[in-house]
Amino acid sequence: MRKRDREKLHAMLIQQRDELMKSAATATSSDIQLDPDDFPDEIDTASSEANRAFQGHLRDRARGLLAKVENALEKIEDGVYGECEDCGGAIDPKRLFARPVAELCVHCKNEQERLERNQG
Repeated sequence: MRKRDREKLHAMLIQQRDELMKSAATATSSDIQLDPDDFPDEIDTASSEANRAFQGHLRDRARGLLAKVENALEKIEDGVYGECEDCGGAIDPKRLFARPVAELCVHCKNEQERLERNQG
């Protein structure tokens, strides 16, 4: 991978990490603990619980993405960023610009998805 591409991808990953951290800080500071006795009926309570569950799901997904971003940044530092974790070949820079946290080349990712479809 060219040095210029690696530097651009590094900057993209740093920006993505910063946005995820800022979003997480905003989400945690705006969490509101509501007392179920404050709701006039069961529908409001159920709606509030569903909303909290959905927000928890979004936080879990963001936490997973943040871990992938951190992993990609470590790979850049270690000099192995852009190498497929399955076959060891190079991941096309176009794929990395589309998904900077990609861990597999297109061929290996397609194979992984094919196996998952056949199993599930």
